This record gives sequence, C-alpha cells and structure tokens, in this order.
Amino acid sequence: MNLPRDVALKDGSLVHVRELTPTDGPLLLAMWDRTSAESRRLRFMGPFTLDESNVGRFVDFDRAEQYAVAATRGRGLTERMLGVARYVRDPERPTEAEFAALVEDAEQGRGIGITLVREVALAAAEAGITHISGDILSENARMLNLVRDLGLEYRSDTDAAVVRSDLETSITPRFLERVASEEREAATAALTRFLKPRSVAVVGASRDPRAIGGLVLANLVAGGFHGELVAINPNATEVQGRPAHPSLSECPIVPDLVLVCVPAPLVADVVDEAGRLGVRAVCVISAGFAEVGEEGRARQEELMARARQHGLRIIGPNCMGLLNGTDAVRLNGTFSTTFPGAGRVSMSSQSGALGLAVLEHVDAIGLGISTFVSIGNKADVSTNDLLLYWEDDPDTDVILAYLESFGNPRAFARIARRISRSKPIVVVKSGRTGAGARAASSHTAAMSSGDTATQALFDQAGVIRTDTLEELFDVATLLSSQGLPRGRKIAVLTNAGGPGILAADALESNGLEVPRLSERTIAELAAFLPAEAGISNPVDMIASASPESYGRAMRVLAAAAEVDALFVIFIPTGTSDTDAVAEAIAAASQDLAGVPVVSVFMSSRGQRPAALARAGIPTFEFPEAAARAMGRVAEHAAWRRRPLGDVVEPAGVDHAEGRRLVDVRMAEPATLAGGAEGRWLTTEEALELLAAYGVPMARSRIVTTPDEGAAVQRDWSVPVAVKVAAAIHKADVGALRLGLASGAAVAEAIAEIASNLAAADLAEHAGSYVVQEMIGDGIEMVVGVRHDPSFGPIVVTGAGGTLVELLRDVSVRITPLTDVDVRDMLEGLRMAPLLRGYRGSPPADVAALTDLLHRVSAMVEDLPEIAELDLNPVFVRPNGQGVVAVDVRLRLAPPPRAPRRR
Repeated sequence: MNLPRDVALKDGSLVHVRELTPTDGPLLLAMWDRTSAESRRLRFMGPFTLDESNVGRFVDFDRAEQYAVAATRGRGLTERMLGVARYVRDPERPTEAEFAALVEDAEQGRGIGITLVREVALAAAEAGITHISGDILSENARMLNLVRDLGLEYRSDTDAAVVRSDLETSITPRFLERVASEEREAATAALTRFLKPRSVAVVGASRDPRAIGGLVLANLVAGGFHGELVAINPNATEVQGRPAHPSLSECPIVPDLVLVCVPAPLVADVVDEAGRLGVRAVCVISAGFAEVGEEGRARQEELMARARQHGLRIIGPNCMGLLNGTDAVRLNGTFSTTFPGAGRVSMSSQSGALGLAVLEHVDAIGLGISTFVSIGNKADVSTNDLLLYWEDDPDTDVILAYLESFGNPRAFARIARRISRSKPIVVVKSGRTGAGARAASSHTAAMSSGDTATQALFDQAGVIRTDTLEELFDVATLLSSQGLPRGRKIAVLTNAGGPGILAADALESNGLEVPRLSERTIAELAAFLPAEAGISNPVDMIASASPESYGRAMRVLAAAAEVDALFVIFIPTGTSDTDAVAEAIAAASQDLAGVPVVSVFMSSRGQRPAALARAGIPTFEFPEAAARAMGRVAEHAAWRRRPLGDVVEPAGVDHAEGRRLVDVRMAEPATLAGGAEGRWLTTEEALELLAAYGVPMARSRIVTTPDEGAAVQRDWSVPVAVKVAAAIHKADVGALRLGLASGAAVAEAIAEIASNLAAADLAEHAGSYVVQEMIGDGIEMVVGVRHDPSFGPIVVTGAGGTLVELLRDVSVRITPLTDVDVRDMLEGLRMAPLLRGYRGSPPADVAALTDLLHRVSAMVEDLPEIAELDLNPVFVRPNGQGVVAVDVRLRLAPPPRAPRRR
C-alpha cells in the first residue's frame, strides 16, 4: 500500500489518507459526534453507540484479520478525521471479507467514501482477499451509488430492506478507467482555479515595479487580465494606481487565486488566512524553502501542513508563477515581462529561471502559449496534475515539460501513455548521467542504472524526449502547426544540390527514409522542371527554380503514394524572390491534404518569412535541426499507430505460493554488506520461488560434498556443470566448472571450487554447490529485474553470458509489461536478427522467451520485495524447443515506500 498520501478529491481539494492506528480513538469519537444520527443508522443498519468503551475494537485490531484507513485534515492537535473504511476477514472463508465505511455528513458527496473503500479493496487484494462484501440498507442511496461508482466489478443481491454488495478486488479495465476519470475530474477542478480564475489577489504587491510583487502586479495589469484584480500590501493604501488592502481578510472579495510574493517566513500565515477564507488555489512565488537547506525544508513542511489543514492546493513554492495566454483569460501571473501571444501549446517547467528564457524564446519564434506553469519545488501540484488538466483542456493541443526529477514516475507513465494517444507530450529531462552503475551489484543493476529507466519510461509512454530546449521548441513548432505524418518517407525539394544531400543524410540518420520516387512521380516532375534538374530524391530544381516551380513540385510530391512529408529547402540565389517563394510554398501547403511540410530557408537574414509564419509552416535555418525534429515526430506517429497492448497473465502461476515463500524469507533476519536490509537468496531458495511462477530452469540439484555431486552425475548420466550455490559472480572467482562427464570429474571440480573460494577470501560460501545439467544449445541471453526506488521494477533483456556488460545490447522496460512492450524490447535489440534466424541459423523460440518475460513481469509485480534478479545466461533454443535459464541471482529487500503524491 502506498500510504500515507494526499489525494485530490473531485472538487479539487486535498485530503490526507492513512492507515488507522491504535491511538486514533479520540479522533474517531470526535468524528462520531459530528456525524448525524441518520448517517449512523444507515452505517450500522440500526441503533448503535460508539464511545470509549468500544472504540478500541475499531482502531486497535489484529491486522491479519482487519484493515482500516482514514481520511484526515490537519496535523497534531488540529488533525480532524473526516471518514473511515475497513474490512474484516471472514474467519471461515479467508479469501472473503466484510467492508463498511462512514463519512461525516459535512464531507459527504465529495468522493471521500469512494477513495477510502477503494484503498480498503486494494489492501484486501494484497492480503489475498478476492471479494469484499457489505450489507447496505436499500434506502442508503449514497452508499449504493458509491459501490456503483467504485470501478470494481460487483454484484448485488436485493431483498426488501437490505442490498448485499459483493465486490471483486481484482483490478479490471473498468476500475482503471474509473480511477483515471476521477483523477482528471479532481485535477480539472483544482487547476481551473489557478489557470482560469475570475479574481486574483497579489499578496506582497509592491509599489516598486522592480520587486517581485511589483512585477507580478504590473504584468497582470499589462497583460489585460479579464477578471477582478486585488492588491494586498499592509503598508500602503495604493499600489501602482490601484487600491491596496492590508490583508486578504479585508478584501472585498474571496479571490479564486492568490499569488504570494512575501518573504518566506510570512508565507505559511498567508496560506492559513487564505484557507480560513475559503480560497482553494495559492501560487507561492516566494523563495526560501526546500531549495535552501534544512531550515527551508522545515518551512516548506509547515507550509504544506497549513495547506492540508484547509484542503487547498499549492503551486510552488519557489516558482515564477503561471500564465494563461488565451484570449478569454489573459493572465500573466509571473514576474516575466514577456507575455507570448495565444497559441495551442501548454508547458510546465520545474526551473523558474529557465522559465524566463522559455517565455522569451517562445515569443521570439512566434510559437504562442495556451498555458504555462512554473511548478518550482512542486510541494503539491506536480507535472502529473498538470497533465491530467491538459488532457481534456480544449485550448491545449501539445504539451511541453522541462523536468529535473519525477515525483511519481509510475503515475507519470500511466497518465502520459494515455494522453500521448491524443496529445503529444514533449519533454526535456535533465540528469542523464549513469553514475549509479558504478556501484551496481548485478549485471541487471549495472545495465539499468542512471538515465536508462527514464528513457524506458518515455519509450513506453510515447513521450517525445529531446536533448535540448531548442530541439523541444523545434518539435513543438512542427507538432502545433503540421500534425503527424502517416509514415517515415520524406521527399526533399531544393534549389541547391549540396543542402539537399545534407538533408537526406540528416533525415536518414534520424530514422527517416528518403525513398526513390516512382516512375509516375518522376514523369510528372519532368513535365515542367528543366532538363538540368535532378529528378530523383532529393529533387534538385537548380538555382533558377521559380516560385511557381516550388508550388507545383510540392503538389506533385504530396500526391505521391511513396511520400509522407515534404522537406522544402530554399537558398537565395538572386534569381528568385525569397518572399515570392515563401508565398508559393504557403499557398501550396493549403492543397496537400494533411501532408506535413517543413521548410529550411538558409537566408543570411535569419528571419522567418512572414508568409510561412502565417501558414503555420515551421522554418529552420539549417537542415540538421529540421531533420531531428521530423525524426522525433515521425517516431511518435509510429508509436501512436501501434496498439497499446495488454498485460498478459501467464498460465500455471501460483501467486499464493510465491507470496508465501517471500513472506517466509523476509521473516528471516538478514543484512547485506554495508548494513543495508535484505538478503540474497540461496540457489535452492531462488529456484523454489521461480518454480512458483513457472520460470524454466535447467535441471539442478544442491549438494554439500564432492561425493554427493559425483552421485548426481552418475544418476543422470549426462554432462553437468558445477558451481557454488551462492549469489556471487561465479566465473570471476573460479567457482564454476562446465562439461563434466564423470562422477570423478564432478568430485574434483567441487574440491577445486572450495579451494578457489578460500583463496578469494570467500570461504563462507563453500559447503553448498549446484550440480546442473549442461545446456549447450541456444542463444545466450540475460533476463533480469532491478527494483528502482522511484520507478519500481525494471525488466532487462538482451545479449547474455559472460560478455553481457561488455556488449550492453539490452532493452529495458518498466513493469507491468504488455505484449507490445515485450515485442518492442526484443525487436529493439541489435541481436534481433539472430533471434529471427541469421545466415542459415534456425529461428529461436521467441514465443518461449516472450512467455518468460511475462512470467518475470508478473512475479515482480506480485512481489515488490524482489529487489534484484539475474537470470544469466538464459539459453533460447531453436523454435519450438523453449528457453532454459542456467544461473540465478535473486535479492529480496523491504519494498521502498511509494511517493506520497500522485
């Protein structure tokens, strides 16, 4: 369970959800006192009294039999309980439980009950409970609606007075759709107050136009904000020609949005005052919080505690503010004097200083902005919240983000994967170093450290990642004006051969094709181009090309079946008027039936022709930048054309046995080197766990002496391998022997391994050895898992064996894996041709390898305690003969706590 955490309700406010504790009796009794007699009757289906004599059984219980969660606001002495829900396991049917919930009257109808019962249902599923049931009075309309709205599968048996509701706790598509809908509803309610306010108050509005509070107020006025604007300054009656009020409480209105520009020590009191007035949206521009050290972190925690007490939302602190450039709002609530024109692009930035440069650049290139939010320290509102808002925002077509870190990357992946199907998301993510690989303890960890997980997340979610901010805006310009191409085939049209060749090279290096033109297309071009023209692809119309030639050639190429997009280059030669060519290109673009056009005007003036700007045609100075942008867009278009895929449930998996085995091992105290919690399983323990998930392993037996090993080989009568049964890199310390065809050879090998371990100061691992049937055929691969504290389980597959880290031919994805994810992993390997059958070698059993990856995905999703897993090598045999893993390293550790916020 990822509790405690803050949850956004459907009205946009926040509530804190946590497990009930034995000390919660007073809070529960206080909530009971605030709950009406009618709500109590409906909950208990008759008279019931909760008091100090019986409250203990509701808060202090055996957690193997019961589980309860609470929704609260405030903290310490000010904490208030708003609702509770729990399940009680049926002692005769341990896979079933009874559930119930109670929300105080003043908080009903806001989604608290649904949130709590859903958390209880998910906890029940984790505990092995498949159904939770509850008796509900037929007149209890709220509870009946709650059950219907949960998103869980349910059935109800009805009699005259009581409805029996039975919920299936498995996560179904209906459940996920309902959760997604509620997330969007909550984000829209919360962020509408920030981005479409009817009234704004600036706390700290200054008479000095150079101060932050002065800049923000001046920018709101200059930007033409359509709503009511209030200045708050306790030391002035007038600010910049506007009446000023000493505090929020003395304002004539309760503003929708409060922008805070006062010194950091005063911010929490402002938030408190805003909350008491009923304000639900506060943007804290002030700095001096978590970004400045321990004192600042404590100040930020206090700020958020005040915000949670009132259920209001915070953007920031330490941000540059927010803006809405649409004509209906015109809100420049930032300290940037640059206010770009209205557009269809929305952006989030974690860096305030970078935001200033971003707005200036957007304005300079004429991109236009719908909304822009600087989230700063993202103490509350995050990029994920903004994505949910922009998903249904009618004013946003393209979403941009500058990210320095993820709050909850698994939630980001889930949200972004859905949104990317309809609105492109383009991201610059800083921090690409792989320094973490230096301390990795397994092949899998070494190959999935650093930036690898981030890239895997973006690949799965269809997020367009760019290397620079300049490229971010190149891609955004192309997306916002031209849409997506239907394929990767690009026709290059130019009036100079050299740039055309450069363009072709750049396009192909960015994953695009410059196809040969059909005879029909060539004939149509030859009908009007001069004999000296190069009519292939690139199409070189030579320096004398007229504006009319550009327009006509564009129409011919766009109509060709072998062309998906046009790459038009113009170099001023003195024989054609630049503006006239631009006009011809713009006019032709209107007749191309959705075929995207990118232009490169290599002009010494470096200015974008006005006609192209009006037509929305992206213009670049050099071919390379244009080709990079087109490559990113074409790759995203290809991702959209692929199905999302489904998570596969492999046959023959014993989930309950896997859970039992992990619980047994985790109950045995163990500590890794350096004092970290967890333990590497012995080979015997690992094989037992893998067997529960049907992971195919080579026939093996654990022995303790040379004679036992010799007896195993004689019994099997096949060549065997012998290795130490410890989770170490065996080949590195002489703890592995292969191809032993006699009992004597096995006995000798075990003695040698024991000696080598002693010489390597690893004698503590001697005494337990694996005798394993030799697997000599098949392609050597690796399949592994690393549990990243932020991303969760990361699955790796690729070229295996002793050269795994040297070759580094691997694919990485974040679980759960869909069938499409697995297909993409395997097809993305450089060794993919070998799996398909290369130069006469038989095709490998890709279906069996696919099944293995799904089994590993299911295992680590079930068992978050699996911190690392290496199956290396995995022999992928010829088609129809299956896969066999030969060696395993498996580490268990307490699962990291999930992020508190979505």
